[in-house]
Amino acid sequence: METTVRTAVMGVSGYAGMELVRLLLRHPSLTGTPPLLLGRPDGNPEPLAAVHPQLMDNNGTGLGPGGLEIEPFSWERLKDRGISVLFLATPHELSREWAPVALEHGIRVIDLSGAWRLTKASNRSVYKFHDEGSALAAAVQTKAVYGMPELHRDSIRNAPLIANPGCYATSIILALKPLVAAGWVDARRGIVCDSKSGVSGAGKAPTARTHFMHAADNLSAYGVFSHRHTGELLEQLDLQAEQIVFTPHLLPIPRGILSTIYLWFSQQRQASEVEAAYRRYFRESPLVRIFPAGHLPQIQYSVTTNYCDIGFHLSEDGRRCVIVSCLDNLLKGAAGQAVQNLNLMCGWDEAEGLR
Repeated sequence: METTVRTAVMGVSGYAGMELVRLLLRHPSLTGTPPLLLGRPDGNPEPLAAVHPQLMDNNGTGLGPGGLEIEPFSWERLKDRGISVLFLATPHELSREWAPVALEHGIRVIDLSGAWRLTKASNRSVYKFHDEGSALAAAVQTKAVYGMPELHRDSIRNAPLIANPGCYATSIILALKPLVAAGWVDARRGIVCDSKSGVSGAGKAPTARTHFMHAADNLSAYGVFSHRHTGELLEQLDLQAEQIVFTPHLLPIPRGILSTIYLWFSQQRQASEVEAAYRRYFRESPLVRIFPAGHLPQIQYSVTTNYCDIGFHLSEDGRRCVIVSCLDNLLKGAAGQAVQNLNLMCGWDEAEGLR
């Protein structure tokens, strides 16, 4: 890419959008080149600090030179500002509409929604995309790369469209991939993924389920056998639906994910070789932290960081394994992973601005 990388963010007002802006404003390779912040096409300019006071500087103007404004979206504005990378922190319907247009304009896209994550129509059906089956959607889908650097690092570097993974999916895929790839997992006995997320994972728009009176002092399961991230697990782990059960839960905390995963090995394993398999697989992955055998991560260790933490316990017979994976759903599960993808696209250090 060119020496000066100019970025834009559509969807600044949400939780992930806010974290994305914060990371981009403090990114060492983007110093002096703040992102173009975009709002509704029919909206009016609005100070960033008015939407996110936490990004206000001591002059009350917001981070960045002279303070930043959220400007109405237009393709002309992106062209005039020389934008080369567009982040879409938008609902999937909007990403389906705008990503193809951005590509036509020669702008690379990092999409934080689920619009382009799934290659199989059977897995995409849960989204009920209005353009499913169209020639344009099929053509754009072939350009999309699933944006998990630990799995697809080389493909991400030159991809025109990055489909940023889901937060639950990130916690589970990273925890399972080294063992599945090694051929150790007895998938016929089933894999159980019990995941719990803070309320921010549901987005900023309030719902009855995320209302304080429902979420506080409570723990509830939802999306049983129907959650949108299930297709990501099947495709990225090369599993069949009957081989894995994923159940998400809502935790009464603002942010963070803890996934507890239960599986059987096809033959006896030693804890030392399981740990070695993880360290070998992630030896070039600076944002995955492997805990020593028998030590488990907790949400408090990874929240507000860009790391995914993974630990495990092995049964005495060496056949059953419990894995615990933790991450911040707004960072490694969303904005942080998006910036990690940007770093790869631009030829920068993968973890630049993230540690």
